[in-house]
Amino acid sequence: MTKPISGSEKTEFNKLQKKLRRHTGRAIEEFNMIKDGDKIMVCLSGGADSYTMLHILRSLQKSAPINFELIAVNLDQKQPGFPEHVLPEYLDTIGIPYHIVNRDTYSVVKSKIPEGKTTCGLCSRLRRGTLYAFAEEIGATKIALGHHKDDIVETMFLNMFYGSRISSMPPKLLSDDGRNIVIRPLAYCRENDIKRFAAAMEFPIIPCNLCGSQENLQRQNIKAMLKEWERKHPSRIESIFTAMQNIAPSQMADTELFNFKDLQIDRTGERKPYEHEDNQSIFSGNIPEPESASDGIVQVVNFDPKM
Repeated sequence: MTKPISGSEKTEFNKLQKKLRRHTGRAIEEFNMIKDGDKIMVCLSGGADSYTMLHILRSLQKSAPINFELIAVNLDQKQPGFPEHVLPEYLDTIGIPYHIVNRDTYSVVKSKIPEGKTTCGLCSRLRRGTLYAFAEEIGATKIALGHHKDDIVETMFLNMFYGSRISSMPPKLLSDDGRNIVIRPLAYCRENDIKRFAAAMEFPIIPCNLCGSQENLQRQNIKAMLKEWERKHPSRIESIFTAMQNIAPSQMADTELFNFKDLQIDRTGERKPYEHEDNQSIFSGNIPEPESASDGIVQVVNFDPKM
């Protein structure tokens, strides 16, 4: 923070910083994101999220009861007009070790994705592969990304609406090949708080001109939907995120996740009374007597959907 601020503004800033530290610390603890001796590769894009993540992690590093190393990494995707000097100058100023990885993913994306189509999917895959490989090269044990709570909720709806699956970005992830662990320390932080903090800190924000300028992106549609929900029902995103942490597989419909086929009743032992059981009235009509020797026993037959 370089501009003069009033006492009340400083108080509000300190409250905001403590809030972000608290949420980040809780996420790190609950998901066991960082261990003693870890080398954390902090992915810095130049956006408000990654700047805030780096700042908060450095702050926690000073007071943490364990020792861990932070190293900033930026992937220069060779976007036209990208201000290559901004991040090195900033990182030199705060005195943190860093690497700038140069890979022309911009040309690859532009050559493969038709004009007007969403580039985010391919761009993110190329970026992820590059960062995974570089993490191994420098011996990083964790890869820290700046996704926050709003990102995680948006991704769940994105996958539901456009991918027909319920999944998102977990706060901690083991890569498919088992060679890297991704952590999202800002998983409990809200986007508005991060933006306010970044503005107060005057981070040198670099916009993403590769995909951020495209109109009608699916994620932007989801973001607009959630923003409207939040306007009508404050804390809606908080409720959705909490629901993501309270999943009941038996109440869903995934036969791979829960064994619905082999469910059986068990009426052995004494049962608890059902609610309002004693207050019901019963009328029974013409109930026929059982016709076979297996009186009172329900016969289970195979169900043929073609019958």
